[in-house]
Amino acid sequence: MTRTELRANFSLASIFGLRMLGLFMVVPVFAREAAHYPGGDNASLIGLTLGIYGLTQASLQFVYGLASDRLGRKPVIVAGLLVFATGSMVATVAPSLLWVTVGRALQGAGAVSAAVTALLADQTRDIVRTKSMALLGASMGLTFALSLVVAPLLAAWGGLAGIFALTGVLALLGIVAVIWWVPPEPVQHKHQQTGGVLEVLRMPALLRLNYGAFVLHGVQLAMWLAVPAMLVQAGLPQSSHWQVYLPVLVGSFVVMGGSFFQLEKRGFVRAAFLGSVALAALVQLGLWWQIDHQHSVYMLSALLFLFFYGFNVLEACLPSMVSRLAPLHARGAAIGVYNTMQSLGFFSGGALGGWVMQWGGAYALFAGCGCLMAVWLLLAWPMKIAPAQALQTLSKA
Repeated sequence: MTRTELRANFSLASIFGLRMLGLFMVVPVFAREAAHYPGGDNASLIGLTLGIYGLTQASLQFVYGLASDRLGRKPVIVAGLLVFATGSMVATVAPSLLWVTVGRALQGAGAVSAAVTALLADQTRDIVRTKSMALLGASMGLTFALSLVVAPLLAAWGGLAGIFALTGVLALLGIVAVIWWVPPEPVQHKHQQTGGVLEVLRMPALLRLNYGAFVLHGVQLAMWLAVPAMLVQAGLPQSSHWQVYLPVLVGSFVVMGGSFFQLEKRGFVRAAFLGSVALAALVQLGLWWQIDHQHSVYMLSALLFLFFYGFNVLEACLPSMVSRLAPLHARGAAIGVYNTMQSLGFFSGGALGGWVMQWGGAYALFAGCGCLMAVWLLLAWPMKIAPAQALQTLSKA
């Protein structure tokens, strides 16, 4: 990567990561800490408060993406971070759980992921774009791991209010980073034709990728409705689960970085992409098989490692492929739709996954997740993925 590409990668990955803090950091401690608020004994309101972040984010992702095509990426990112910071402050001073819900909704309304991803695509060459998107995916994975370790400590120090206040301050620092650290936007976005959602929704290849984003992130969230209990049954107390999550997440990313990018250089992107979808499906089968057998921390750790290896590969491939396939003038809209499906996946993974767990237990949960991944594999199989070098050559022609 060039110096400008590295600067764009690390600055935008940091902004993307702090947005994910708003989603992840409260998850491990919310159910317990919510009891300190009026209304905190209402399980439905607790679930709504957790899920509403993903719902408002999903409803506004493509709006931010379209706006970034018309108004520019940076102004839209700054506006979204201001909305996010406002929601954090509302949640910080909330007198009841209902007001925490309002704050969480405003946090989700600062849906800058599409604009951030589009700006990174604008500022990187096609030949390094998959690697760039992998860094964004890594920022999400590492943020999730960090949340599992840090959230209980922050909750003990300042409760939910302390966590929300910290995320608000980080959002304001993110605005500073956008203005002074992120490289300037490419000139090509000035006075260019703007694209629309209908245009990108008519492209079958993008529809396949959007379905994949929905399923991948829905399955990722739904798994956590059953995996923690399985680890406890295997003899690992909940307070020690980070000892599995942290090495699994970091190790899977390191191994992915050492293997996938070599496959990409050799033109095996399609094989790595389809293999990762199949691997994620097989992990669901492995977790399903574990239900009837004596749970082992080592076996569960191995399955989680394999899942997150495949997840990291797909997290790098999907947005990179969307940015390649979308017309330049509609790139923000295309990535906005992609991020909308990603957010809906998070929301549906929690809401529908909880319903499936109540109806059929972990058997039904892992079977359903495996079936959804298998359908994605069938839909993705006909896709043709040209090597990045070939695409770069075509773009210069």
